[in-house]
Amino acid sequence: MSRGKTRTCYKRWRCSGATGTLTEGKPAVSAVASLAYKESEILRIAAAVEKTATHPIAKAIVNKAELLNLNIPSTTEQLTEPGFGSLAEVDGSLVAVGKMEWVHERFQKRESPSSLTDLNNVVTRLLSNWASSSNHSKTVVYVGREGEGVIGAIAISDSLRHDARSTVNRCCSYVFLLQEKCKPVSQLHLNLLKVGDGINDAPSLALADVGIALQLEAKENAASDAASVILLGNKLSQVVDALDLAQATMAKVHQNLSWAVAYNVVAVPIAAGVLLPHFDFAMTPSLSGGLMALSSIFVVTNSLLLQLHGSASKEMASPIKKPEFQQL
Repeated sequence: MSRGKTRTCYKRWRCSGATGTLTEGKPAVSAVASLAYKESEILRIAAAVEKTATHPIAKAIVNKAELLNLNIPSTTEQLTEPGFGSLAEVDGSLVAVGKMEWVHERFQKRESPSSLTDLNNVVTRLLSNWASSSNHSKTVVYVGREGEGVIGAIAISDSLRHDARSTVNRCCSYVFLLQEKCKPVSQLHLNLLKVGDGINDAPSLALADVGIALQLEAKENAASDAASVILLGNKLSQVVDALDLAQATMAKVHQNLSWAVAYNVVAVPIAAGVLLPHFDFAMTPSLSGGLMALSSIFVVTNSLLLQLHGSASKEMASPIKKPEFQQL
């Protein structure tokens, strides 16, 4: 923990990104939908657009195309809008890959409303087939081409971390708020703890009061530089452990301050001789020094008890209820 205010974060709102935070951060292409093209063609042109991108979803599309030994064409006029998608010229035509609204906006004048509805129905059926899988996060990116509009969709799945369920439930004992990225972070400023994995969360980690970064593969990244807390074990459950430790630390601070104030209010006047006129009692310098050392010993010993906090909190952990993950 690199900032003092980190230790007071347990009273604040929480915010967690999903890519690589609640999930493993290793997405893979699960299905491809198209009405007029083969799945391989949709993958081929989408991989061409995403070939130079660093986002995990882009890498998943490229990896799938390479796995199928597809011939990925070269591109020109590459353009990326973070949070929306990528645009490039492929085989002489502009191709967009990204969110439905963003792709549709690029080619809306050439779009056939009926074909778009049919494609959405296909995607809906795909998502319905996945409904039984509660351990995966589902994302759909759309592919559009100049002169044709939206021509296909690619479904991406990512496994939830094994400790995601228990972590979300433990966070619910505090105040938990699920938001994303920089704009909501700015709106919630002064009341926010952000959890990210370094893929695209560094700006919001820097804006948050307290940023927690999952250190992937034991390597420094942009999130590690922006965060005030780095979880070296790369375990999501450590987020709540950090909150518990912050709460316990502040409790120790309050205990130590209360003890120090009460002890000195009583001991300092006695050491100064306030009892001498009435009770003929005065402390010797050695006794005064010993009592002062006793106060310090109590404070240090009480602080060292934090080492027992981890094991004690695990023993007292309450049973975990199974949460709903439909919105992830």
